[in-house]
Amino acid sequence: MLNAIKLTCTRDERTLFSELSFSVSAGEMVQVAGQNGAGKTSLLRILAGLSQAEEGDVHWQGKTLRRSRDIYHQDLLWLGHQPGIKTVLTAFENLSFFHGDCAAAQRWQALAGAGLVGFEDVPVSQLSAGQQRRVALARLWLSKAKLWILDEPFTALDVVGIEKLTQQMMRHTREGGMVILTTHQPLALSCVRQIVLQDAQS
Repeated sequence: MLNAIKLTCTRDERTLFSELSFSVSAGEMVQVAGQNGAGKTSLLRILAGLSQAEEGDVHWQGKTLRRSRDIYHQDLLWLGHQPGIKTVLTAFENLSFFHGDCAAAQRWQALAGAGLVGFEDVPVSQLSAGQQRRVALARLWLSKAKLWILDEPFTALDVVGIEKLTQQMMRHTREGGMVILTTHQPLALSCVRQIVLQDAQS
């Protein structure tokens, strides 16, 4: 379980959110929603351990991130705004770099699942923005992490790509995983719980 306890975040002397508390349990998909500038990305970065909150703490399996950072990062897959992939490598080579413990057949299957059939051996620098995004998202087909934190994962994806990714996130939660995401795309899923960030200054 992930617990956020009375988190307060300030950026440029502006309080984005204050004393925010919530929990995410196994099998849950949670969408962080709010207006632009409400602090959605800032919250995800705090939850991923990439930024510090001004006040409050994040606990993973009952321990603070400071005490369980190594275990937490093994259980976490973070995908931010940038794809975070190596453009000089091919799609297949990227998966080999990040998931060298997986069999080659699994990596081919992951790329197929992400909609990259025929582009596996093309250097990422030659792919479109949407295809580059799919290379990054193909990691979700191979990840053994319990918690996925995804910042705008549907960016640059077409309708088919959005559907494939949605199905993959649902599969992960059905198998006991957790997903926390932001998205401007409407999620017509009854299983999604929303955490709406309000303007702390209002």
